[in-house]
Amino acid sequence: MERRMIIFCMLFFYFSVAQTTAPHKRTKYQQLLKTIKNLQTTVKDKDVELLHTPENPVDGCLSTAVTCFQQGILKLQPESSQVNFTFTQTVKVLQRFTISNSGKQCDSSCESYGKKSPREFLKSFAKLIQKVI
Repeated sequence: MERRMIIFCMLFFYFSVAQTTAPHKRTKYQQLLKTIKNLQTTVKDKDVELLHTPENPVDGCLSTAVTCFQQGILKLQPESSQVNFTFTQTVKVLQRFTISNSGKQCDSSCESYGKKSPREFLKSFAKLIQKVI
């Protein structure tokens, strides 16, 4: 009887922990999505460098795509000097974002993706985050 109770408690604990970690990750990704959307309104989109934009990466290449987006984020410029501090802080948040690697090697490089404007680049980044959610 004691063994059954211990096993039951262990299973209960395991499943309760598993259910609390998933919503935490989901909330984290939703916050990142919101951050990207906020950045879209403050990014300079005219007379700027076009950025390599991963689109529809396969599941094994998600971490490579995130790395490409993080490299591209460094090239973004604020639309005006009034939003510079907020813009910089937002870019720092996106730089710290990581995604677990599936262990597969991805053959594509950032340069293999087409170039798009900064706002289109951020829209594609948002689509990637939605795919992860």
